[in-house]
Amino acid sequence: MSTTPPTRRLRFGLPRRVFAQVLLMQVAIAAGVAVLATGLFLAPLSDQLDDQAMRRALAIAQTTAAQPQIAADLRASRPTAGGPVQTEAERIRRASGAEYVVIMNKAGVRWSHTDRHQIGKVVSTDPSEALAGHEVMEIDDGTLGRSARGKVPLRGADGAIVGAVSVGIEYDSVRARLIHAIPGLFAYAGGALAVGALAAYLISRRVQRQTRDLAFSDISALLAEREAMLHGIREGVVALDRGGRIRLLNDEAQRLLGLDAQAIGRPLEAALGPGRTTDVLTGRATGTDLLTVRGQRVLVANRMPTDDGGAVATLRDRTELEQLGRELDSTRGLIDALRAQDHEHANRMHTLLGLLELEMYEEAAEFVGEVAGAHRVTAEQITEKLQDPLLAALLVGKATVAAERGVALAISADTALPDRLVDPRGLVTIVGNLVDNALDAAAGSGRHARVEVVLRAEGRAAVLRVRDTGPGVPADQREAVFVEGWSTKEPPAHGKRGIGLALVRRLAERQGGTAEVTGWAGGGAEFVVVLPEALTEPVPATAAEEV
Repeated sequence: MSTTPPTRRLRFGLPRRVFAQVLLMQVAIAAGVAVLATGLFLAPLSDQLDDQAMRRALAIAQTTAAQPQIAADLRASRPTAGGPVQTEAERIRRASGAEYVVIMNKAGVRWSHTDRHQIGKVVSTDPSEALAGHEVMEIDDGTLGRSARGKVPLRGADGAIVGAVSVGIEYDSVRARLIHAIPGLFAYAGGALAVGALAAYLISRRVQRQTRDLAFSDISALLAEREAMLHGIREGVVALDRGGRIRLLNDEAQRLLGLDAQAIGRPLEAALGPGRTTDVLTGRATGTDLLTVRGQRVLVANRMPTDDGGAVATLRDRTELEQLGRELDSTRGLIDALRAQDHEHANRMHTLLGLLELEMYEEAAEFVGEVAGAHRVTAEQITEKLQDPLLAALLVGKATVAAERGVALAISADTALPDRLVDPRGLVTIVGNLVDNALDAAAGSGRHARVEVVLRAEGRAAVLRVRDTGPGVPADQREAVFVEGWSTKEPPAHGKRGIGLALVRRLAERQGGTAEVTGWAGGGAEFVVVLPEALTEPVPATAAEEV
């Protein structure tokens, strides 16, 4: 086996961290912008300097040509090195800093020149435009080399053109100005690049803190895992921004809240409407494991604020668990009632056995008739007034439970409900919840504890009144009792209270009705539920006979 350590290969490419990549890209952008700006500035600078030099030469030529004495001397003298024209031209050249000041006649013969040997000779460049009366600016090569030139016509006192004036600015001085400007320009560009690099570093540090120094691949993996988790879990997840708008809604949350993906980006209150669920998700209702009802679902919600001012709320469906809990409570109540009936039945059997052993046969027969008749009368009274079998069976069972708890459950004489219910199960839920609450309130209120049920039809509407002799509901809490999670009772073993009355109101409102609570003259509370469309239209008698 070889003991030679493996060689490490140098890897070139972009760094993995978001912070480093952002910094590198921003510095590259800043450098590119600095280079581009410098190039864009230098490109026209050379032309600007050339133009300035030509205009300067033209201005000197114009000033020279404006002196009338020069035109007069040109006419009166010969082109000599010591002539008046040469003397004046040299004075102007030294005073202005020009490379040369050439004064010529109409034939192009020089009367002045920096090089005295050129005096009396024809100029090397074409003077025709200036002699034709035009002013000329150009960069051209002459006997002294390349220069920026300005040429103007020279006019006599009578306005006639007698010659021309040509002034040159040394082109090397123009180039020197350009080269001299480059270091300063680079210094400014370097300063701008340094400021840009510092700003890029500060921005990148902020990005580093916000991305927790992750790599782009890590962020992509986290996003993929997040999507898989959010859409795979069986809990609803709702994320809100600081303005209360929905920014995330997973599949389960859409199902539980009855929303779709179009709700993302909308304010929560606009998507859900006012209510307990909105209050819980927006944080107006505080606490943990808050109960709320959405449609026919019982939900448990928890809300956690985030660092950016928003929040994330989780929702769990508790509908089936709540139904099982209620069924468990009902089963326990029935078991307690059966246990009480078992004791009562045993006592009655012992009484009957004693009567038979004493050979009191008539008294035994009378005793059996009274016991059987009492139960039969109670059931017959309920079924005569409530023709729906589900409601009748419910109240017969509740009467047994009430008797075992020492509460008299009475069906009012005003009760009359035909067997034409649109939603009998919904009404059973409403009646069962209200009667259970009434029994809980009335139990222990004394030997005159009583619950009274009134259920009658008014056209197609069903009006339910459940009264009890309990402590009643204070006026300032009569709306709070219908809020999910509100209860004055100890929670049962299977969960929390505060759902029954909320479900009652929700079922009533779903049918276009109302649920309210007031005081009762008997001393307790009276719950009133009105269901406007609870019954179907009655079948005409002729149609019933045909059927």
